[in-house]
Amino acid sequence: MASGSDRNPIIIGGLPSQVPDFDPEETQEWLDSLDAAVDERGRERARYLMLRLIERAREKRVAVPEMRSTDYVNTIATKDEPFFPGDEEIERKILNATRWNAAVMVSRAQRPGIGVGGHIATFASSASLYDVGFNHFFRGKDQGDGGDQIFFQGHASPGIYARAYLLDRLSEAQLDAFRQEKSKAPNGLSSYPHPRLMPDFWEFPTVSMGLGPLGAIYQARMNRYMEARGIADTSKSHVWAYLGDGEMDEPESLGQLSIAAREGLDNLTFVVNCNLQRLDGPVRGNGKIIQELESQFRGAGWNVIKLVWDRSWDPLLAQDRTGILVNKLNTTPDGQFQTYATETGAYIREHFFGDDPRLRDMVKDMSDHQILHLGRGGHDHRKVYAAYAAAKAHKGQPTVILAQTVKGWTLGPNFEGRNATHQMKKLTVEDLKRFRDRLHIPITDKQLDEGYPPYYHPGRDSDEIQYMHDRRQGLGGYVPTRVVRAKPLPQPEDKVFAAAKKGSGSQSIATTMAFVRILKDLMRDKEIGKRFVLIAPDEYRTFGMDAFFPSAKIYNPLGQQYEAVDRDLLLAYKESPTGQMLHDGISEAGCTASLIAAGSAYATHGEPLIPVYVFYSMFGFQRTGDQFWQMADQLSRGFVLGATAGRTTLTGEGLQHADGHSQLLASTNPGCVAYDPAYGFEIAHIMKDGLRRMYGEANEDVFYYLTVYNEPIQHPAEPENVDVEGILKGIHRFSAGEKGEIPAQIMASGVAVPWALEAQRILADEWNVRADVWSATSWNELRREAVDVERHNLLHPEEEQRVPYVTRKLEGAQGPFVAVSDWMRSVPDQIARWVPGAYQSLGADGFGFADTRGAARRFFHIDAQSIVLAVLTELAKEGRIDRSALKKAVDRYELLDVTAADPGAAGGDA
Repeated sequence: MASGSDRNPIIIGGLPSQVPDFDPEETQEWLDSLDAAVDERGRERARYLMLRLIERAREKRVAVPEMRSTDYVNTIATKDEPFFPGDEEIERKILNATRWNAAVMVSRAQRPGIGVGGHIATFASSASLYDVGFNHFFRGKDQGDGGDQIFFQGHASPGIYARAYLLDRLSEAQLDAFRQEKSKAPNGLSSYPHPRLMPDFWEFPTVSMGLGPLGAIYQARMNRYMEARGIADTSKSHVWAYLGDGEMDEPESLGQLSIAAREGLDNLTFVVNCNLQRLDGPVRGNGKIIQELESQFRGAGWNVIKLVWDRSWDPLLAQDRTGILVNKLNTTPDGQFQTYATETGAYIREHFFGDDPRLRDMVKDMSDHQILHLGRGGHDHRKVYAAYAAAKAHKGQPTVILAQTVKGWTLGPNFEGRNATHQMKKLTVEDLKRFRDRLHIPITDKQLDEGYPPYYHPGRDSDEIQYMHDRRQGLGGYVPTRVVRAKPLPQPEDKVFAAAKKGSGSQSIATTMAFVRILKDLMRDKEIGKRFVLIAPDEYRTFGMDAFFPSAKIYNPLGQQYEAVDRDLLLAYKESPTGQMLHDGISEAGCTASLIAAGSAYATHGEPLIPVYVFYSMFGFQRTGDQFWQMADQLSRGFVLGATAGRTTLTGEGLQHADGHSQLLASTNPGCVAYDPAYGFEIAHIMKDGLRRMYGEANEDVFYYLTVYNEPIQHPAEPENVDVEGILKGIHRFSAGEKGEIPAQIMASGVAVPWALEAQRILADEWNVRADVWSATSWNELRREAVDVERHNLLHPEEEQRVPYVTRKLEGAQGPFVAVSDWMRSVPDQIARWVPGAYQSLGADGFGFADTRGAARRFFHIDAQSIVLAVLTELAKEGRIDRSALKKAVDRYELLDVTAADPGAAGGDA
């Protein structure tokens, strides 16, 4: 075998090494020229020439490998910076007033008796990044479209509030009610961007780090999707995501960069505030986070703009003919740059410039004060403007701007660049005086000495405020602003749901397929059919949704540029630029981000979309639960389908696919309306009600979660006089007991209802027990309503006490109550306190495993025979039957032997 040095790999550093050389002499001439440049002019000159050649090659459309990272200097050369159209002096005064009010707001929120605090250092570092956007780039919604979508960094919210105050969008009373949403209602301001808490102000919740960048990518994609499908003109909308360099360590921050590049989302710009600090220390003390991020974004196919240094560095870099300064910048770690941010000009002269005579010579005519104020690019309005303009002008790729700043900038020596800056919430009087002087705010020492620091407003008729209003009017209105222009959608006619209400006849189908059949008819509706957005993580065929491929097609902005391997099949895979189905690959996080963007389109763009996200139940609330909270906070709407639900229905897949708890997780989300239906007619009524509540006149900010199963069963036709109210509120009596003398009640949900019906038969035939079977379509909604009733009764003792729906519904039902489901017992146990009688639950508590369905249900003791035993046990407790019957039942049904159970239907049918 050849040694490592003898091998000739196919790729060396991105360069092809096996391509034949058709002109070796010419090749040698080029190599000799490079050698001569190195020998005669040095490596730095040769490097410069190589970089210029690469640049020229790209101009001539010669494909050359991308460099993973470039020098630690600004991407945009000084000579290439565009004219700055603003009044920099006025913008400086505006920014100073904003900085002051943001810091004062947080400081006042920390006053005695309140102490809710806040964060001031993040906005202090990113203030210029926002201000240039507000003054020159961010489009509002006044022109009737969605404007720009701006994902503000959560910890920067005080600065956004402070600017809104200057524009009379917020009052002084509201600033003083920061983080006091209930105690200072209706003036309270939310801590971070929360649309649910401030539905006319914020659009996107971002403080759960990592979800902002993920959401921004899929928002930009959704904009393109809506335009491609003719639903809304989003061509002018640009998505801006403001992020922190520490936040980029979250896997969600970088995990979906490739889709933005793959689909050429040049309507998207990330602005990463690289203040080099996490919450408690440096992001990369021994490394360089900007260089690292540049490599990652370049590798993912993004356009990268580095905004590292402000204009004061331009003369120094212009005289760096040997490259010694650039080399020093390249090799100085972030931790040291943070130290420079806290030290004196003399210290910087000695430790940065002092170790090389050529560097010392560069700054020999500069004072220590001038050296101290060699600044970071993210604080320079002209440099920021140049970066933003370049990002907007760039076509074919998303852009990331890596802007270096100082955390706590302008807040004074106790804050700037300190590791503890993020947790510091209050400025001392001396801090405030230094801060005031630096910003030139006309507030006296007396005002600061005698009370809480006052807010500053230059006056409604001042040049600064008029400038702010003029800029926003020119850009289409104020931001952030959330506007709901969408009108209620026409509701589908009852005939759309007729097939589901007829049942499946002699055919056995899973509830997943029952849902898909309803969805297929809804998508044919002339009024709302085009508004459905189908979303799945690479499992459409598993869920029986491949039938949509030929008609709805899979969205791909490039279309289908190949012949599909299954093109001869009726249900062939088909991609289209106008496709209705989003196929986001094996990424539940990406799918959920698509769900959120589609579900909030009614507000973002004034055009409702009806997302339907279908996924393996186990990988929903468990894997992306934080995003479902984000969805609720963003007031997104839509249908979420946890397919292959239950702990024992997908038994062949084993533990990681055995969901026995997502209903419980869903119950924790106040925006989630969760159901566990058993039959197609129940699904029909639930979906019809969901469309009414979310997209009809009710206009509710909720989303629906339905758990459906992959186990084929026969679906009965809708009963006469069906209890629609009971289906929607959470429970209805499906089958009254007809035989037997001893009364009992069985409550079941989802796939457990057929087990309950079999138990009903056994109890009647073998034990003289007449059991009613109730379909509990939503344990969660029953509990939620009961909790609301108890809260009302607690606070209104003088009024007639209300009774929970589940209590009223079960009133008069005789005998003990046994609840069963394919979920852990905690799910049905939610309603135990309101059931009017003895209550026992059965559930699949514990880890799932791979086996037959029958064996799994016997193991968890939730099958029909186990239900029989549970009913008999409760009857024995009441003295209605002899306890000896219990041992007989255990022996008769071999309940201690999992191999004795009927294995049940096999496979993973949709």
